[in-house]
Amino acid sequence: MKRFAARLQNVDDRWVSYVNQQWKCHAMDWLMPRVTHLGGAGFTLLFLAGWWLLIPSPSRNWAMEGFIALAGSHLVVRLGKATWHRMRPYLQLSDLNTFPSPLKDYSFPSGHTTAAFSIVMVWILNAPVLAFVLLPLACAVGLSRMYLGLHYPTDVAVGAWLGSIFAVLAHWWFPH
Repeated sequence: MKRFAARLQNVDDRWVSYVNQQWKCHAMDWLMPRVTHLGGAGFTLLFLAGWWLLIPSPSRNWAMEGFIALAGSHLVVRLGKATWHRMRPYLQLSDLNTFPSPLKDYSFPSGHTTAAFSIVMVWILNAPVLAFVLLPLACAVGLSRMYLGLHYPTDVAVGAWLGSIFAVLAHWWFPH
């Protein structure tokens, strides 16, 4: 098991270095810090509250499903960060490009990616045609976390999985 974990860490190190260094350019330096905020607490909660207040029923219920998925998934994210204590890539790999105000808490799993997927998947479950726009957006949030040196690919993958699972559960649980 330790060999598998070491190999996985090696793959994680290579991929986060690749995205962080090889994709580096002025346009990405401008875009990625903005895209990453689409998975932040401020944006996600404001989006859900705005949807709830401004959109008429039945689509209004999507906001409640999104909030349930977001809240449930973030309880698991907090538990994961408290359990695994995985250091962020920029603190482990000295050659990564860093950006202003990097986070200092633990990296596993990615909360921003979890939030993005928990909301995006609720919208996709309610209106599948939105997948063509929203799924790439959620993936961009995950990539932004690697580009900024804040998360490993496995942090992002587990965050996407958690957000998706909680979206499915919220959609199933919430009455339609």
